Amino acid sequence: MPALILPDRNIVQVDGGDAGHFLQNLITTNIDAIKPGEAHASALLTPQGKILFDFLISRSGETGYCCDIRADQTDDFIRRLTLYKLRAAVSFDKLTETPVIAGWDGDAPEGALRDTRFPEDALAWRLYGSGSVLDGELSAWNSVRIAHGVAESGADFALSDVFPHDVLMDKNGGVDFRKGCYVGQEVVSRMHHRGTARRRVVTLTAETDLPADPGTELSIRAGEKPVGNLGTTIGKSALAIVRTDRVADALAEKTALTVEGIPVTLSLPDWTGLSFNSGDPSTPDT
Repeated sequence: MPALILPDRNIVQVDGGDAGHFLQNLITTNIDAIKPGEAHASALLTPQGKILFDFLISRSGETGYCCDIRADQTDDFIRRLTLYKLRAAVSFDKLTETPVIAGWDGDAPEGALRDTRFPEDALAWRLYGSGSVLDGELSAWNSVRIAHGVAESGADFALSDVFPHDVLMDKNGGVDFRKGCYVGQEVVSRMHHRGTARRRVVTLTAETDLPADPGTELSIRAGEKPVGNLGTTIGKSALAIVRTDRVADALAEKTALTVEGIPVTLSLPDWTGLSFNSGDPSTPDT
């Protein structure tokens, strides 16, 4: 049961009598669908439908919610929430003394939350506070994320640059397409139902170590046509966000995909049910 504290994460506690209603009308997740003992992917979007903040959200007490977010985005996130507060009975608190612990591959300790971004067999969990043996390494945690196609802002993509579909939030429960309006909902819903998503997170593997700098261009060798960008890299594996139509064309034409001259293989996460083709690989809900 490896686990470690993630020093680059903070908790923002959203609480009050209107907290659930406030968040339901603001973020991508269906608040009513969050069960006790679960942490769900979520995002606050720009009006244009791109991810402004990405975080995990879980229930806390009778009326509260914990938002597990990048530490360097915490203050901006609270300021943004405050802009929407108006007269709502809701408060925002930064819990800087509460460590964020990630664990995987074993029985979760008491009080842990299942990280629903991962398939159940990954046994991934979050714990806010103490109470776990911390024997995991960051490289091992990133390897788990790579293996299951779980991307995070900063390491894998820039905020305000991607849509939820690009980072598989339409597949991991981070976006609800039936709950009603929220910021950016119209754009995201139209993209989903028209099947116009073109970028997706993939796992990338090579025979030799890959460049370790995020943002390294992944290109098709013939003509050097750009396909996407690398994110988190651990040895011979990495996450990347790619144009699926361009990858499909390259595969059909048997054109090599390379990163700085290194041949690579791309795969979509099994749990998504997606496959490469000439268009959007998603299947809109009916």
